[in-house]
Amino acid sequence: MGSGTVIENFYGVYLLYCENPKYVGRTYIGYTVNPNRRIQQHNKGVSSGGAYKTSNKGPWEMCLIIHGFPNDISGLRFEWAWQHPEKSRRLRKLVERKKSKESGFQFKMRVLSHMLRVGPWNRLALTIQWLVPKYRVEFEVSLQPPPHMPIEEGRVISKKVSSPLKEQNLLCSSTCIPRCDLCHQTIENGEVLNCLNTDCTLKAHILCLSSRFLITEPDHILPLEGSCPNCLSELLWADLIRKLKGCYQNENLSLDNTILT
Repeated sequence: MGSGTVIENFYGVYLLYCENPKYVGRTYIGYTVNPNRRIQQHNKGVSSGGAYKTSNKGPWEMCLIIHGFPNDISGLRFEWAWQHPEKSRRLRKLVERKKSKESGFQFKMRVLSHMLRVGPWNRLALTIQWLVPKYRVEFEVSLQPPPHMPIEEGRVISKKVSSPLKEQNLLCSSTCIPRCDLCHQTIENGEVLNCLNTDCTLKAHILCLSSRFLITEPDHILPLEGSCPNCLSELLWADLIRKLKGCYQNENLSLDNTILT
């Protein structure tokens, strides 16, 4: 698969495209935490861990992957809805059935266009990644993804990152238990939210910061984005949670990287 962008704690839902002349144009939707390994499994067949539906029909190209899901359950639910829009309560009244002149690939992209614009997925910090640029198609003007979801090109490499919380709790004595900058109470479970800006000293409870972010969106439970109370950087909620779980440990994020455009 070659080199590519390293993604920490990867959860992705992908679209395969068949290049075998006998089955060319067929598609397959799946979930993975390791896209490079998964495409190899599909092309090697069932005996190597590939899916029955793709076995002996290769070569397959993993042309597109949607990543940035907070966990495997979120990714698997997205996978199922993309595979079965007619059964999904969020999609069955929104997406028309496949048209006679519409290819399987075109239909999958039309379904995806709608999925990215409805809850709960429209509030996640997802990235639309075209792994093979030759397959890239543009979204219809009326079905553009939310502005906080970037559309990228190029390969990705998944990287497992262990949570630093357990180690942090073992090393930290009662005298160094942090206090929330918003409610000023101690954060005793170790789940401290920190700003992505490495120059910022923010420490906050998950509930306190989510409540601050939701001031402008009182009808929602899950925040989408908000301003850091300390440095005023614009932050995606999902990025804050990923940092809490261990992502971005070795990255020196500048203020510019945290500002949404």
